Amino acid sequence: MRSLGFVESLALICHEFLRRQSQDCRRTGYPDTAVVIGCPVPASGSNGSPPPRSFYPSPSPPPRSRYTTMCISLSRHWILAMAVFIALVFLAVVIIIPVLFLVPRVPEFVVSSACVTGFNLSSAQQQQLSASFDLNLTVHSPNRLKRIYYERVTASVLYASDILSENPLAPFDQGKGETTVLRFRLAALGEYVHSDVVRGIESDRGRGDGAVGFNVRVLSWVKFGYGSWSSSWSILSVHCDDVLIGFGNSRASTGCLLGSAPKKCIVIYSK
Repeated sequence: MRSLGFVESLALICHEFLRRQSQDCRRTGYPDTAVVIGCPVPASGSNGSPPPRSFYPSPSPPPRSRYTTMCISLSRHWILAMAVFIALVFLAVVIIIPVLFLVPRVPEFVVSSACVTGFNLSSAQQQQLSASFDLNLTVHSPNRLKRIYYERVTASVLYASDILSENPLAPFDQGKGETTVLRFRLAALGEYVHSDVVRGIESDRGRGDGAVGFNVRVLSWVKFGYGSWSSSWSILSVHCDDVLIGFGNSRASTGCLLGSAPKKCIVIYSK
């Protein structure tokens, strides 16, 4: 009970102290608020020290308008479009232009004219062939910057896989985009041929139009040159298959290329 009485007495003393402090504040005009005890804050610039820093957060920036957002979006799309355009231009410069102008392109060969004269094929017992093959081959170079040089050119005419006549041709060269016509004659005079060739030709000539399909081959060493630069020598093989010569009947000794369109050839370039 003694300890409880002491606590009650202490509470009464504190309550009386606070009541007197409140009365003193009303007399002096200060508001009845809690008193903060601490060091006074010096006035700004009173002793050369900087003013106290504000602890209030900075105000947030105003929200973007729809027009500003649209402009930013359009700017990003424009930058992306420009990046794609620059990438395409770079691709064209690095890949497409060298392919079009610098990478060698093989020439194009077509049989533009073909005639056979003095055709005479002996019986299956003798197996001899005499004929003259007059051929015109049109050669076009698709290269725009380079020359093509042809050396050791050889032309031949075949029936199936059997060579009937073969001759070397003069070397030549072509400038950029040039077209050259090769005119040559391949002759066979009493040449021995296989029995399969005799039977095949006689069978072809016995048909309605008497057309016989011959194969023309051209083999050459080629190289490409541009200014002081030139490639190494490579082999060019030209295959003109099934060149149809119309004799009309089995006894005719003269025939020419059937059809008005030139006969396209396959060109194989071996590096």
